[in-house]
Amino acid sequence: MTTYYTQDHEYIKMESADVGIVGITHFAQDKLGDLVYAELPDVGTKIAAGKDVCVIESVKAAAEVKAPVDGEILAVNQAVADDPTLVNSDPEGAGWFFKVKIADTSKLAAMMDKAAYEKYAA
Repeated sequence: MTTYYTQDHEYIKMESADVGIVGITHFAQDKLGDLVYAELPDVGTKIAAGKDVCVIESVKAAAEVKAPVDGEILAVNQAVADDPTLVNSDPEGAGWFFKVKIADTSKLAAMMDKAAYEKYAA
């Protein structure tokens, strides 16, 4: 699976040609600390790149998860709403937030690949 990264420390892992799985990176969860709450969007919600989609709270702070792309929410990870610590233990695996049907996949080209993101986050 190809994964793209934003400057806001979100990732989108391509599940198919126009569906991506969105979450926050290990770097982001490490900076936030232990998550205690996650408010996920509703299935069917239209999202816009750069706009807030989820609210997460940790013992340190509250933060917004921004949409990496324009699209429509296809599914949410109820396991994360029930147990936000999944984001801390496996942010780029079981700790994903939502799946999105991407409106324009050409926009992915402007995002960072893993090597570029790791350099950016260092």
